[in-house]
Amino acid sequence: MPRDKTESHKRIIEAAKKEFMEYGFADASLRRIAAEAGIQVGGLYKHFASKDEMFDSLVEPAIRDFHSLYHEMEQNYFSHTDSQENNNEASRMMALIYDHLDEFKLLIMKSQGSRYEDFVHETAKIEEEVTLRYLELLRSNGCTVNEFDMTEFHLLTTSYIESFFQPVTHGLNKEQAMHYAATLEQFFQPAWKQWLGI
Repeated sequence: MPRDKTESHKRIIEAAKKEFMEYGFADASLRRIAAEAGIQVGGLYKHFASKDEMFDSLVEPAIRDFHSLYHEMEQNYFSHTDSQENNNEASRMMALIYDHLDEFKLLIMKSQGSRYEDFVHETAKIEEEVTLRYLELLRSNGCTVNEFDMTEFHLLTTSYIESFFQPVTHGLNKEQAMHYAATLEQFFQPAWKQWLGI
């Protein structure tokens, strides 16, 4: 009677998550993962082609949800240029991060050596591009936007994006993180508006 590959797959996923959380992507061992899952190393390749693919399977669902929410917020901004309300965006983003807390720990703290090691930086680049397009749209609609130094804009945007992941790296629980998200909204939104003159 053939073994249940679904059960094996589940054990591998659990073992891989434990291994990556403890050792990080770069130092994770396929031998330890296999031993923890109770199979031979060769058996791993019946489920995943590589350690990279194994890590992908753990973090990609969280990344998809993150990008989906981000694009929803982006569309809201671009369709309501006459309103500067943020609709609790920081709180919504923080809630999503904490709904996938282990996955974001892997992305932010354990992804060195993987294709995700620059996840926060890449997210900041997306935020820069979206914000610049939004400001250009405001200008085209007749709104005044202050001139600003692009290096300062880059540094401020990077700091803003990094601030969302600080509760993860500092070990805050969800209640603390949600309070912090509300503080982020109070702190950053008026500052951005004043600096940009919008």
